[in-house]
Amino acid sequence: MNLMMIGDVVGSTGCKFLRAHLPAFKKLKQIDVVVANGENSADGNGITPASADYLFKSGVDVITAGNHTFRRKECYELFDTCETLLRPANSPPSAPGRGLCILDLGRLQVAVINLMGVVYMEPMDSPFDTADRLLSQDLPRVILVDIHAEATGEKRSLAYYLDGRVSAVIGTHTHVQTADECILENGTAYLSDAGMTGPLHSVLGVKPELVIQKMRSHMPVRFDLASGDCGLDGVLLDIDERTGKARSIERVQIR
Repeated sequence: MNLMMIGDVVGSTGCKFLRAHLPAFKKLKQIDVVVANGENSADGNGITPASADYLFKSGVDVITAGNHTFRRKECYELFDTCETLLRPANSPPSAPGRGLCILDLGRLQVAVINLMGVVYMEPMDSPFDTADRLLSQDLPRVILVDIHAEATGEKRSLAYYLDGRVSAVIGTHTHVQTADECILENGTAYLSDAGMTGPLHSVLGVKPELVIQKMRSHMPVRFDLASGDCGLDGVLLDIDERTGKARSIERVQIR
């Protein structure tokens, strides 16, 4: 089966670019399931019911999140009611929502797990221990993990830890696509970061001059989305439905 993981979707600009290109790309590549990190899909940051709905109606099957999950209060209830809108599974138990969902495609099921790293990030439960707990359940053979983390070493370590137990471990968060795609010894596909869907001439989706101002002054600066040409970054995965092991992994850049 063919899975696609889309890198962090940034603001309305990224949402619109995704809608303009994803449907045709899904058809062309015969993609069965699309997962997108949507924690920054609302303008500013965070996710709203409107931005989540926009992504779902554009062809995204599961939305994952990260450290900006709960920036918008209006989305708290949606995390509780929408089974395919995930927040990191290693969030505190009192947090709204869930970090695991199972998609039933009829002929097979696919599990998606959302985890967040702890190195240079907010304090959370261990993503390693959380993964162990979730994988102790009776899950489908095909399992995709979004590890939303800053440190490449933490992401790669998690991939080796889960090698052979999940189909793919794909990193998000940095908004910069890496070129280290591989299939590990026991059949788990890995990429350190899927990249970003949003303005190309930007600093992580934001107007460069605003980020420069912030970096130079260390004063609060309102970040506005950059304009201009956009791109969609992601990764395509071919997974053996019988074994859950990856057969191929390919980076995607749509411009």
